[in-house]
Amino acid sequence: MSAIDKAKAHYKEVLSAGLQGPIRVPEWDSEIYYKPSANFSQQAQVIELHQAGKSVEALVMTLILRALDSEGKALFSKANKAELMKSVDPDVIVRIVDEINNHEVDVDEALGN
Repeated sequence: MSAIDKAKAHYKEVLSAGLQGPIRVPEWDSEIYYKPSANFSQQAQVIELHQAGKSVEALVMTLILRALDSEGKALFSKANKAELMKSVDPDVIVRIVDEINNHEVDVDEALGN
């Protein structure tokens, strides 16, 4: 098995751990799920915003990219970005993103090994 095949197999194992959560959001009468890891494409979008000094937009983009329903479908789209930034309690967004970002997955534990 080549190095790239091993690297891809590892990432597939991480993602196969399934959805994480739920994060209870009583203010929205909702539960939010998320995958154990963001892919590089998603991370790049957030990193670019951080590097441009747009930390708040980076938080909102993290929510947009990572927040899922119980079936793994996105709860928000990029079209919701302006509304999330202007019309939603920032403390709730920060709390959700903090919980997503601070979750570390132990692949062996997630796979029951």
